[in-house]
Amino acid sequence: MVRPDFAAFETSGVEAALDELLANCRSTVAEVIDQAADQTPTWDTLVQPQAEAHNALSLFWSPVSHLNSVMHSDALRVVHKRCLVKLTGYWTELGQNRALYDATLALRDAPAFTELTAERQREITNDIRSFELGGVSLGEEDQARYKTIADELSRLGSEFSDSVLDATNSWQHLVDDEALLDGMPPSAVAAAAERAKAADLDGWLLNLEMPTYQAVMTFATNRELRQRLYTAFATRASDRWPDGEPLEANDPAASWNNAPRIDSILALRAEKAALLGYSDYAELSMVTKMVTGPDQVQSFLDDLTERAVEPARRDQAELAEFAQRELGIDELCAWDTGFAAERLRRERFDLSAEALKPYFPATKVIPGLFEVVSRLFGVSIERVEDASVYHPDVSLHRITDDAGQLRGEFYLDNYARADKRGGAWMDVCATRQRTSQGVQVPITYLTCNLTAPVGGDPALLTHDEVTTLFHEFGHGLHHLLTRVEAPGVSGINGVEWDAVELPSQFMENWCWERESLDMISGHYETGEPLPDDLLDKLRAARDFRAASALVRQLEFSLFDLDIHRRSRADGAGGAVDVRTALDAVRQRVAVAPVPEFNRFPEAFSHIFAGGYAAGYFSYKWAEVLSADAFERFAEDGLFDRAAGTSFRTEILERGGSRDAMESYVAFRGREPSVEPLLRQAGLIAAAA
Repeated sequence: MVRPDFAAFETSGVEAALDELLANCRSTVAEVIDQAADQTPTWDTLVQPQAEAHNALSLFWSPVSHLNSVMHSDALRVVHKRCLVKLTGYWTELGQNRALYDATLALRDAPAFTELTAERQREITNDIRSFELGGVSLGEEDQARYKTIADELSRLGSEFSDSVLDATNSWQHLVDDEALLDGMPPSAVAAAAERAKAADLDGWLLNLEMPTYQAVMTFATNRELRQRLYTAFATRASDRWPDGEPLEANDPAASWNNAPRIDSILALRAEKAALLGYSDYAELSMVTKMVTGPDQVQSFLDDLTERAVEPARRDQAELAEFAQRELGIDELCAWDTGFAAERLRRERFDLSAEALKPYFPATKVIPGLFEVVSRLFGVSIERVEDASVYHPDVSLHRITDDAGQLRGEFYLDNYARADKRGGAWMDVCATRQRTSQGVQVPITYLTCNLTAPVGGDPALLTHDEVTTLFHEFGHGLHHLLTRVEAPGVSGINGVEWDAVELPSQFMENWCWERESLDMISGHYETGEPLPDDLLDKLRAARDFRAASALVRQLEFSLFDLDIHRRSRADGAGGAVDVRTALDAVRQRVAVAPVPEFNRFPEAFSHIFAGGYAAGYFSYKWAEVLSADAFERFAEDGLFDRAAGTSFRTEILERGGSRDAMESYVAFRGREPSVEPLLRQAGLIAAAA
């Protein structure tokens, strides 16, 4: 087993160990190139030795990178940043190694290539594409410039993420009168009191961690408090933090301003695309996706926009009228929307998000999730006792199939805490692959920022948090249940980016059905399952303001696509000012008020520090797949074993070993339809 030994982790030894591993990788590459010069390369002489060396590198680096996100410290940040430069340099160097590229071409063109398994053939084909996208065919001067661009983009992305984390963690607001927290859930108030006590303060300490922020924005009756938190959250890592007013140049927080980094990132991406012969970064980004190109994405987003904007405007007009009539809010502001929407939902459906939480204790939800997965895919999940973990909240679990074979392991890190990056994600610890020691078992990290336990009670989750947990678990299953042994296409590796969200969004559907809800819900005091009346209300409210939620996602997607299409190295796209670009998109699709001081792009880590650049549309694209995929279960049965087995074998087990559309058709029997998604969003009538 290749689990990390977190108990033995020491920041001081990271860089030297990395240097040794990189030296081994370079030595291995040199050896396979020399051998390829003497004889026709094979998988065993060219690909396998590199896979072994790179696997050792990955097994070492994955816990370092993960700890930098979940147990952040100044010392680790410094080391991580230095090491990231070395890693980026190595991968760029590898991608531009002409001799290695030629050897890979020779392997592809050799008669024995056709005798390789389909997964090995696909990995080799993908490797050739990666060489070409890595600048292997560029001249010496352009290769040097490409390397500089790659190094700069890596550095800027890391700084972008660090700045968002620093701004988020540094903001706190002490409340000295509990009456000012009126309306907030008791658990959130108790958590704020515990936070203040831990800081040796009297009162209630609020911060910008998502559970706290959402509790205030959704439930706090104090409008001034909502405005204070909204303003700080909406201006993180910008020139207007934290009260919406411009920062002075000498303010320490000015170093966190991500606006200059965004300009540099866009310019460098455009230059990288031009070096490789693409008109813009969006065109380059889509080479590795299901879609045919930016025009197809634009048409897809435009079609959804045309369907959603008018219903969303009606949603907003209705909310504004309700806020004025029932809440005395004459002008609905950004910090009022969540609060007013929750009150309107409560009035219309007699349902409060807070009323659901007692029925979703983590102590029931997590075992219930495991039971759902077990019934769907024929696997068993159990906790690994006495495992080395990096925080008391973290647990390790193993998955075995119905034949008793170990399929994978995952670390579960659920709760928000200081020095942990916000959001929720799955990351790879180890990839299933054939090594000299046998088949390596895959391992993942599943990370959320859910509401933590307070006092002696278990963590009580909102339904949205339950959905988030299922979502990330879907990502984990995609990597853990793979049967592929070629590392480049095993698990999530090699899966087109606009298909990688299919399993995650697919799993969310089981958060809405009675049969599965009975597994994951139970009142934390009585054990009573979610009552029928609450379930009916929950379902009735499912598409409440769904059009508004859809246009919000379309805003992100259109903005992302627009700035990456118009940022051109030749200047043909015109000067791109991200704020102006976002304003233009908002004029087209936004229905909720957005104050002038809002600096959303400066914290949009998905596209400026993550893997979604010119790819944020992937969420909606994959949602079409997931909604359509679920209809098979709606037709055949929620836990129909044939359907579950088909999804496991044709999608989860296949990983990136074939085209995502081919895998989807093998499961569904046809290409996907957009209609199930439109029905889920309430934009067309439900099927009879």
